[in-house]
Amino acid sequence: MNKFKRSFRRRSPSIRSDETIDYKNTSLLRRFVSEQGRILSRRMNRLTSKQQRSVAIAIKRARILALLPFSNSEN
Repeated sequence: MNKFKRSFRRRSPSIRSDETIDYKNTSLLRRFVSEQGRILSRRMNRLTSKQQRSVAIAIKRARILALLPFSNSEN
């Protein structure tokens, strides 16, 4: 008998099918960046590994082009 029962409920996907992961889409990319400016993990984002890789690449490109900040720290 299992001690732990895992619920397999379907969560709503964090990326809709009509949204494309692109470095120019900063409103989408900001959802995957923490308050400190870090890229959130795949489990927190509820993404597949393929989507997580493309999100990370898009965030890094947007940072280089100054569309997203490298960090959100205000000192």
